[in-house]
Amino acid sequence: MRPVYVISVAASIVSAHPRTLRIYEDEGLLCPARTPSNIRLYSENDIRRILWIRHLTRERGVNLAGIRILFELEARLGARILEALYAEGTGDAQSVRRSPTEPKPTHQQPAETSPAGPTTTR
Repeated sequence: MRPVYVISVAASIVSAHPRTLRIYEDEGLLCPARTPSNIRLYSENDIRRILWIRHLTRERGVNLAGIRILFELEARLGARILEALYAEGTGDAQSVRRSPTEPKPTHQQPAETSPAGPTTTR
């Protein structure tokens, strides 16, 4: 996603102080894009990540070090899933995006159909 929000706007969207977003960046939890003049720009994905961080800290009691570990594990797991797909030889990007509980589509040919209606002989 294209980064579009400066820090003050991003902070307002997530109801946080701009300093909080700088702390998240200092802790390695965020990496906003930068303009040539070094102004931070936040994307929609960054906003979602900030909201997730705030949920984990406020609602789940996870500290920033714990969140960093969770994000590292998430990145490793994602890489392993992709490696496993390529190892299987599928390379199927759709299966990466599919929910873990969603069944894989089958690639069976439809059964031959007979002409409609009964046949009678006289």
